[in-house]
Amino acid sequence: MWYHVAKPSEFLVITGRGIDELKIAKKAMVWPFQKCEKIDVTPVNYTFEVNAMSTEKLSFLLPAVFTIGPRADDHNSLVKYARLLSLHQRDSHDVKELVQGIIEGETRVLAASMSMEDVFKGTKDFKREVFEKVQLELDQFGLLIYNANIKQLVDVRGHEYFSYLGQKTQMEAANRAKVEVAEAKMKGDVGSKQREGLTIQNAAKIDVETKVITAQRKGKGKMEEIKVGSEVKIFENKQEAEVSEANAKLATKKAAWSQQAKMAEVVAEKAVAIREAELQQEVERKNALTKTENFKAQFLSRANVEYEIKVQEANSEYYQKQTAADAILYEKQKLAEARRIEADAETYAKKQAADAALYAKKKEAEGLVAFAEAQGIYIRTLLSVLGGNYTALRDYLMINERIYTDIAKYNAEAIRGLQPKITIWSTGVSEGDMTDGTRAGKGNGAMKEMASLYSVIPPLLQTVYEQTSMLPPPWLDTCSNNLTTLTESA
Repeated sequence: MWYHVAKPSEFLVITGRGIDELKIAKKAMVWPFQKCEKIDVTPVNYTFEVNAMSTEKLSFLLPAVFTIGPRADDHNSLVKYARLLSLHQRDSHDVKELVQGIIEGETRVLAASMSMEDVFKGTKDFKREVFEKVQLELDQFGLLIYNANIKQLVDVRGHEYFSYLGQKTQMEAANRAKVEVAEAKMKGDVGSKQREGLTIQNAAKIDVETKVITAQRKGKGKMEEIKVGSEVKIFENKQEAEVSEANAKLATKKAAWSQQAKMAEVVAEKAVAIREAELQQEVERKNALTKTENFKAQFLSRANVEYEIKVQEANSEYYQKQTAADAILYEKQKLAEARRIEADAETYAKKQAADAALYAKKKEAEGLVAFAEAQGIYIRTLLSVLGGNYTALRDYLMINERIYTDIAKYNAEAIRGLQPKITIWSTGVSEGDMTDGTRAGKGNGAMKEMASLYSVIPPLLQTVYEQTSMLPPPWLDTCSNNLTTLTESA
């Protein structure tokens, strides 16, 4: 048992007992029957010169430096690297050949799909495409491209494309410089003349603008004076209109106040007259009531006494009748209540009887269901024991239930005293036997069946004649004799 600790740039790969495939860790206890290896994840620089060819069949060299190492921040990548490349050193020849093969293959495939001009001008895009495609292939080994530098493209001997392209660029730059010098000189001459003309034009333009501005300022000053005078006049008119409007409102209010004062005087006078009339009417009504009371006291006293007596008698008679009616009503209510209680009791008894019958029926149905389920289990068990033979199951059930005995009993009772003629015959051939006592094989099975059928017909006709005295047709009798002969010969 050992305790291992990896360096900052290393990982421990542990295999053996208790581990399914392998275990990646920075520190671990290694037990007996386990093995521990260290893998270094420090990136390594790989320098290559890839010989590629463009779509124009032009060869070129692509110097490149790739910094490649295991992906230390991804556990799955570390597992892939440990499983596939842990036995090789980081800078071993095998790993270098693997990386070089992937880079050269992807670079050549990509260069073959691009023209030389695209490769030369789109170096950044070319580098990005190479980086992505190479990284996609290295993922299956758990490797990561930390950096990729593609140097200047180099011509292959005999294919000086980049040299000629550089000469072309130099000549184009020289010609462009000459043209630019001539254009600069032309622009200088033209510019000096343009400056002189512009100076004269600007001077004339400034004089004209000065005169225009002076006239505009004079006109604006006069317009301001007129505008101020108009505003003063408008303000004076507005003030006069407001004063007139205030005077008119004051006169209107004075007239309204005078009218209200007169109306108040008239209303007060009329209210006094109305009150006097109401008081006079009240005095007259009191006098009339006084006279009426006097007449009542004189003429209606006797009538009131008689009326009171009759009212008392009527009330007494009404009370007696009401008491009798209340007694009858109370008796009827009690009788109805008794009948209702009796009906409720009868209804409750019927309900209890119905519930009891329902409960009995329910229990009977549950018993039938349980019996049917038990019978089904019993029949399934019998059928399983008999190997699924429904005929044997039927025969067993009929024998077990004594059905055959009952059938014989009922038939005997049905024909008791009739003295019927009962004929019993047999073909004389059992299953698998011939008439001569030999066993029937596969070849004469059909002949056996035919012989059994033919042997049944003559006894059948004889039995019909004995029981019904009916003879068969002549042709059937002839056929029967022939069948008998055929049966005997068989």
